Amino acid sequence: MFGAGRNWGAIARKLGEKFNILLVDLPNHGDSPWVETLTYGGMALMVADFLHARGIYGDAALLGHSMGGKVGMTLALGDPNALSRLIVVDIAPVTYHSHSNDEIIDALLALPLDALKNRGEIDAALAPSIADPMLRSYLLANLRREGDRFVWRINLAGLKTSLPALLDFPHFDANVRFDAPTLFIEGERSAYIRDEDRPLIRARFPQARLEVVPNAGHWVHADAPDVVTSLVAGLMSE
Repeated sequence: MFGAGRNWGAIARKLGEKFNILLVDLPNHGDSPWVETLTYGGMALMVADFLHARGIYGDAALLGHSMGGKVGMTLALGDPNALSRLIVVDIAPVTYHSHSNDEIIDALLALPLDALKNRGEIDAALAPSIADPMLRSYLLANLRREGDRFVWRINLAGLKTSLPALLDFPHFDANVRFDAPTLFIEGERSAYIRDEDRPLIRARFPQARLEVVPNAGHWVHADAPDVVTSLVAGLMSE
């Protein structure tokens, strides 16, 4: 959530030396269309259409972080033949009952963009609500200039409406699993994958390998890009 394909640009360029890499913006993000509400089932179908259109459905490896990871797991469990490999970054196939994204959306919606002249002013206006400068930088990458004003690339209202569905995870029968090479990458300082989630991960993804990246938080690929690149390349080379 709040991310786009360009957040993976440096890692994609490195992996692109050996593999064919496609960066995908999910709906309401980046350059993709806006929709009123998001569901994991709906986004998984859109990704499936993307893969079919390029003739790589069933052959592609899919990587997703956080919300994108849930989309990837939904696609893989919905059709276990859809992907050759799956990489999930710092998220589990479970429902989360509390989240800071609601407060983040409210803080972004409250910014008086028409009255702010540059990114420095916008960053300063957001600082009282979001103290972490790295998180602010990540969020403000979603701004673009239209004429003499700034607008959002992300559909904040649509994301707010969709939050209950995005905190949830689709129900699958107990015997459904994705039995292909799978890698879960988690940040050591993140709490998104809990000890009690690991048995479910292994039941749903029998070939899963779980790798903990030292000193990394939820945005593992920003905190440790070289480690993430190496882990992904290792799975892709198997």
